[in-house]
Amino acid sequence: MLAAEAFQAWRTQMTHVRRLSSKTVDAYTHDVGGFLAFLQQHLGGEVDLAALGAVSAGDVRGWLAVRREDGLGPRGVARAVSALRTFFVFLEKQGWVENIAVRRVRPPKLPPSVPKPVSVAGAEALLDEAEIIGREPWVAARNVAILTLLYGAGLRISEALGLNRAVLPLGEVLVITGKGNKQRVVPILPQARDAIDAYLRQCPFGALPDDPLFHGARGKRLNPRIVQGLMMNLRRGLGLPESATPHALRHAFATHLLAAGGDLRAIQELLGHASLSTTQRYTSVDESHLMQVYARAHPRAKSGA
Repeated sequence: MLAAEAFQAWRTQMTHVRRLSSKTVDAYTHDVGGFLAFLQQHLGGEVDLAALGAVSAGDVRGWLAVRREDGLGPRGVARAVSALRTFFVFLEKQGWVENIAVRRVRPPKLPPSVPKPVSVAGAEALLDEAEIIGREPWVAARNVAILTLLYGAGLRISEALGLNRAVLPLGEVLVITGKGNKQRVVPILPQARDAIDAYLRQCPFGALPDDPLFHGARGKRLNPRIVQGLMMNLRRGLGLPESATPHALRHAFATHLLAAGGDLRAIQELLGHASLSTTQRYTSVDESHLMQVYARAHPRAKSGA
């Protein structure tokens, strides 16, 4: 069997068996496909299973060195190593190849990333500004509805733009299908329902259940780049930092809930995080608040002893 055939089987397994997100599948196949191309050039011919079994840790490091020269950063290197190890684990489980050397290659250690949310005042300013900069009234209403949904429900931009009209009429909660096709229930605030209703009253497109909820100017499903461009214009006009992206509104949703005393486990469920450790990153954003909670709640802190 050639490596290309194993590669396609692995991609199929990630897509249809493990049900990874399309972005993860694309990123992993890009990385491993690049490694196989590197190996083919290195060997001067087609790569088969025997060649994969003979890959050394030095071969992997050589490939990573080339990627670094091409400008790949530490997080990209870490993802590439993870993708390659996942591929070789798949080969071993299929009984095709066993290569301990590749599986022992470790990604670089990365400092924990800290979410960069928008402040409460910043989020309110974004929503106010979005209402007045749309080229047409229905576009302005759409922009407000999207940003309100991102901030009010903690959705990823892909989740919000993937919604169809079938979710209407909106109730107090909405079932969202997130990464890995995992479903979660999120509350929909009255303000978000009102903003979406205002948009729908003006939107000139779509009426069928399978039509997208959010349309672009030509009637097709709204492209994430449009929302990213909207946020760029808004933050520049308001003097907000470059970190004020659509995803920063999701961070703000979590951070502001935490600051108001929200339970970390509940926030994990609302965000759809598989691991609590992912949600715990938000605690570092507002350590001062946590210290205040400690001072109010701990018996020894209260007594001053």
